[in-house]
Amino acid sequence: MLQIVPSLLSADFAHLAAEIERVEQGGAAMLHVDIMDGHFVPNLTMGPPVVKAIRRVTRLKLDLHFMIEDPDRYAPMFIEAGADQISVHQEACPHLDRTLRMIQSEGAKAGVVINPATPVSMIDEVLEVADFVLVMSVNPGFGGQEFIPRTLEKVRRLDRKRQELRIPLPIEIDGGINPDNVGEAARAGCDWIVTGTSIFHTPNPAAAMANMLAIARDAVPVRV
Repeated sequence: MLQIVPSLLSADFAHLAAEIERVEQGGAAMLHVDIMDGHFVPNLTMGPPVVKAIRRVTRLKLDLHFMIEDPDRYAPMFIEAGADQISVHQEACPHLDRTLRMIQSEGAKAGVVINPATPVSMIDEVLEVADFVLVMSVNPGFGGQEFIPRTLEKVRRLDRKRQELRIPLPIEIDGGINPDNVGEAARAGCDWIVTGTSIFHTPNPAAAMANMLAIARDAVPVRV
């Protein structure tokens, strides 16, 4: 099902519970939580205690995006804290199949992420293992970046591959999504569309989210 997934990286952390409540009112079913270690990407964000605090104030699914060097070590801690699903970067996992299966064995869904410069072919062998795929449409590490249009071609390739394999593999996209390009992302084949600034940096996050969801749904009947 097509979803707009608010990214908490752009929320006001001084009023995080209220921010979450606003996007719930806008129709959110899932929250995107960026976990960065300052090594894999040049930024540092939150740890398990913050995720645990988020879990206490919402029943929405928590979609954790690991931008860290050692996901095998930290995934169980974040799952215990309340993560429903965790996506890991192909670029950070030398034993990707094992990492995905470990996350699943710990009770969470496991996704695989590819950076803008990583071809889809690099994850061909795990498409039937992963629960979902996340395509980065910016270089990871910071919010508020400009969308990279060529990443939509990777979405189209993944959409064709899942049809060929006949697998129900959700495609997620993250980075630079706004009302001007959310329709393009939906038409290309995205199911979960992550956006932060375009929701939380507005006067009314609930209305902004509902508007983007309406644009995306209107675009879906026309796939390109």
